[in-house]
Amino acid sequence: MASFRSIGLFALLAVFWGTTYVAIEVGLETLPPLWFVALRFDIAAVVLLGYVLLRSTQPLPQTRGDWTAVAISAFFIIGVNNALLFVGQQYTTSGIAAIVYSLVPITTAASVALLLERGRIDTVGLIGIAVGLVGVGLVAQPDPNNLTGGVTFGVGLISIAVVSISIGSVLLRRVETATPSVTITAWGLLGAAIGVHLVSGVFEATAVNPLHDPLAVIALVYLGIFPSAIAYSIYFTLLNELGPFEINLVSYVVPIIATIAGWLLLGESITATTVLGFLTIFFGFVLLKRKQIADSVANW
Repeated sequence: MASFRSIGLFALLAVFWGTTYVAIEVGLETLPPLWFVALRFDIAAVVLLGYVLLRSTQPLPQTRGDWTAVAISAFFIIGVNNALLFVGQQYTTSGIAAIVYSLVPITTAASVALLLERGRIDTVGLIGIAVGLVGVGLVAQPDPNNLTGGVTFGVGLISIAVVSISIGSVLLRRVETATPSVTITAWGLLGAAIGVHLVSGVFEATAVNPLHDPLAVIALVYLGIFPSAIAYSIYFTLLNELGPFEINLVSYVVPIIATIAGWLLLGESITATTVLGFLTIFFGFVLLKRKQIADSVANW
């Protein structure tokens, strides 16, 4: 059974990651998305690297496995994931973006079966994956006449981000590391920041302007410190304490937080079809992970 401390950290993680989408929405009003991502991870890297260099007994990656983990984290989990999220959220709302991210446990389970060659998915599990994809379709509400614009396009980009983070998470499980996860994360943040700055320089060279909007600055600082540096530290702490199954359940709390925050702070609304899409994704997850859910309930 989870301790009150773990439950509290889990709730805090959900709040930080749930409000991420609202802060992104605010910053995108005036900041180019890729530059916004790069600045976010500039701040996060400075904060977390500062902590690691001052407090950790292993502030630098030590082995080839460590550097491989840094590269995987920087590219799949941090860089590509967030770049596509920020670009995709230009076309949708914070609540919808968070709901699409509730696919992460489903795509991670599928990636485990494909990349680790174990945990083969049975027929009911495959049905669960299909149900989850139907849920995304309900959220996206695709229009055949407008597949390259609007909500459908944004949901498509965010869905690719979900696949990226799932593949990265699974690849990390194949790498043996010798340094603490917080050190890997700190250097991964730095690598992602550098990479996204380079991409932003190519695609947004004429769009980057000085920071002049106070709300955008607040959103940027918030994203860099709380949902990035602090939240990643909480995540890896809970991953060790609760395991991957329990911590992945945060993906089903985050959309609720994001939707409430978007409604309170931005006046966003959410349709009945979108809610149905979220419930469909969750039902797909239940089908896919029914055995683990039954074991967790039995041990509660």
